[in-house]
Amino acid sequence: MAVFSSLTPVFVAVLCVVIGFLFKNSQRRESRSKQKRSDETARPWVDEDLQDDTEISRKHNNEDEEDWLDTTEEENIPHVPYSPAQYSAAEMLERSEELYSLMNLRRSVRFISPDPVPKEVIDNVIRTAGTAPSGAHTEPWTFVVVSDADVKHKIREIVEEEEEINYKQRMGDKWVHDLKRLRTNWVKEYLDVAPYLILVFKQTHGVLPNGKKKTHYYNEISVSISCGILLAALQNVGLVTVTTTPLNCGPQLRSLLQRPANEKLLILLPVGYPASDAKVPDLKRKDLSDIMVTV
Repeated sequence: MAVFSSLTPVFVAVLCVVIGFLFKNSQRRESRSKQKRSDETARPWVDEDLQDDTEISRKHNNEDEEDWLDTTEEENIPHVPYSPAQYSAAEMLERSEELYSLMNLRRSVRFISPDPVPKEVIDNVIRTAGTAPSGAHTEPWTFVVVSDADVKHKIREIVEEEEEINYKQRMGDKWVHDLKRLRTNWVKEYLDVAPYLILVFKQTHGVLPNGKKKTHYYNEISVSISCGILLAALQNVGLVTVTTTPLNCGPQLRSLLQRPANEKLLILLPVGYPASDAKVPDLKRKDLSDIMVTV
C-alpha cells in the first residue's frame, strides 16, 4: 500500500502527459481540418480541368502498367543539321522593335465583328500555335475551331449559366470588385457574334492507335506556351480575341464537342475582326524595369 502511495504522483504525472499529448494532437488535427476547409472556401472557383495533373502517377489512377506505352521500346530520333537565318546586330534590333510595336498593340477585345474571316487564316494561326515546344515533344494540345452558329450559341448558354454562378457565388467579392473597373460580367455576347471560337484543350495523356496511353509531361505548361504563340499569330494577321477561362464549364463543353476524357479545357478564344465601335479599357503596361531583372 505504501509502495502504491509512493507511485501515485508518478502515475498521475504520466497520465497528465498522455492526456496532454492526446489533446494537442486533437487540436492539430482540428486546426488542419479548419485550414483545409478555409482553403476550400477561399478558392471555391477552382476548376478541376485547370489543375495540372502532370505529376499524377499511374498507381494513383489504379491503372495497370500494360495500359501505358513502354517508352524504352521507342526508337531513337535521328538528328539533322539546323542552320536558321542569322541577322546583323542592326537587323536584329530592327526586327525586335517591329515585333514589340506589333505586339504592344494587342488588347483583349470583347466587341468583335461578325464579318467572316478566311478559314485558311485560322488554319495557319493554329499551325503556328502548334510549333510550340512541349515536354518530350508530346504536343499535348487540341484546338477545337467552332464556326457553326447553333454550336456557338450552345457554348454561350453553358458559359453564361456557369459564369453567373461564378460571379454571384464562387469568385468572391474581391475578385468581382477587381473586375468591375473593366466592366466585365457573365454576359458573353461575343460567343454568338465572333465568326470563330477556338477552344484549346490540354491532353492529360495521349492515346495511341493500339489503345495504350502515353505520358504527356508538363501538359498544362506546354499548352499555355502554345496559347501565347496563338495570341501572337492572331495579332500578326489583324484579328482580335479575349482570353477567357470558363470556370466549371469544362465537362459540359467537352461533352458538347464530343472530346475524350483525357482532354481538359484550358482556354476559350472568340476570334474575329474588331467591331467598328469596339472599345477597350485605357490600361498601361508595366515598364521594362518593373518586369526584368538583370544579373
